[in-house]
This record gives sequence, C-alpha cells and structure tokens, in this order.
Amino acid sequence: MKLVSWNVNGLRACVSKGFLDYFKEVDADIFCIQETKLQENQIVLDLPGYEQYWNYAEKKGYSGTAVFTKKKPISVKYGIGMDEHDQEGRVITLEYEDFYLVNAYIPNSQRELARLDYRMKWEDDFRKYLMELDKVKPIVYCGDLNVAHKEIDLKNPKANRRNAGFTDEEREKMTKLLDSGFVDSFRYFYPDKEEAYTWWSYMGNARAKNIGWRIDYFIVSERLRDRMKDAQIHSHVMGSDHCPIVLELF
Repeated sequence: MKLVSWNVNGLRACVSKGFLDYFKEVDADIFCIQETKLQENQIVLDLPGYEQYWNYAEKKGYSGTAVFTKKKPISVKYGIGMDEHDQEGRVITLEYEDFYLVNAYIPNSQRELARLDYRMKWEDDFRKYLMELDKVKPIVYCGDLNVAHKEIDLKNPKANRRNAGFTDEEREKMTKLLDSGFVDSFRYFYPDKEEAYTWWSYMGNARAKNIGWRIDYFIVSERLRDRMKDAQIHSHVMGSDHCPIVLELF
C-alpha cells in the first residue's frame, strides 16, 4: 500500500503547476493534501477510481485538507470533536479495517509566536484524540506538522531556535507524542540522513540551495512498525513550497 501526503499551499495554484501529473504518476492508494485554501465547489477534480473527502475552513482561502482514496473507508470524521479546533478544516480521519488514517494540517505558531499558546493547547488535545483512536486500531498519521523535531531536520538550527516550528515547546510536544507509542517513519528508515527536507522558503532561492526544514511526516503506531516498507521524500516534485512525502506499507 502506498500513501502520499503533500501540503499543496493552495490547490488551485498547485494544479496549474502539475499536481495532476504527479498524482497520476505516483499512483497512491491514499493521497492526502493539506492547505487546500478552498471553499466547497471552488474546484472539481476528476480522479477516476478515487473517493474524495474534503474538510474546508470557515475562513475563505485558508487552511483546509482533503483525502483521495482508492478504497472506500468504513467511516469518515471531520475535525476532532472540539469546536475550538474544528473551524479551520485541519483534520480528516478515515477508518479502515486494520488502521485509522489521520490527515492533519497542524496550526503554525506564527511570527513572534503569536499563536504558540493556542498551538500548545492544540497539541495536548490532538495527542489525546490520537491516543483514543490508537486504543481501538493502530494509526497512520500524516501531514504538515509544522515542527522540525531535531536539529538534523532543518538547515540552520541555531539561527532558528526560537522561531515558529523550532521552539523548544513544539519540539517537546513532538517528543511526547513519539514517546506515547508512535514512530517517525522517515527517521525509522533513515535515522542519520542529513539535508532531507520537505519545506523551503520562497525567499532567498532557498530551495535551489536546499536550505530547508523537514516538517511533513508520516507518524505510525508502534505496532505498525513491521508493516512499514519504506518512507520517501519526493523533493524533486515542484508545485508548492512543500514537497510530497511517501509511506509504503506491506
């Protein structure tokens, strides 16, 4: 089984830059996207063989997630059941026979950490949500998690120490999640791989210089460890300031 996750940073723009070519080429069983920046009926995607599930933010042109899947899920849930977190279209959960697929776009702490306090509340509530699911079935959790966990996960860790996405607080929340029975799939296969990034600033020619961050992840329940075949970063794929990531399961 092949799963793909991609923050498209505006799906309409990404479609104009080759999204559908990559979608067809990668031929995923489940394809998750974040930051669609859409309202309902603003785009129609012809994806033969795929069920489509969309979660839109109430605010126009902001956030949003979608999942395209070849196999129809048993059930679908939008959000995490808490009004304070469910206005921005950030989470879709699909239930399958042997696992839950959770596609998420985690809130950014923003410049000058204006939203860090909210982010901390989100992290605690979302971790509880994941752990409740994990009691029932193992989880495959993917998306733009807006945190570079370790210094190896971004080009300039010292310069970014107190910037959104690399604060001690955000990194500690990721550590706490992983310590709760989950595995960072990419680091499972490539624990020491450097300069493996999934997001680059549009400024300063950062992508060409590979001055980036790894902030997009597939996180899986520990008991799915033996089902993982490989985890990849498709950094050659353009169309967004993020690139797609891939998880293959046996």
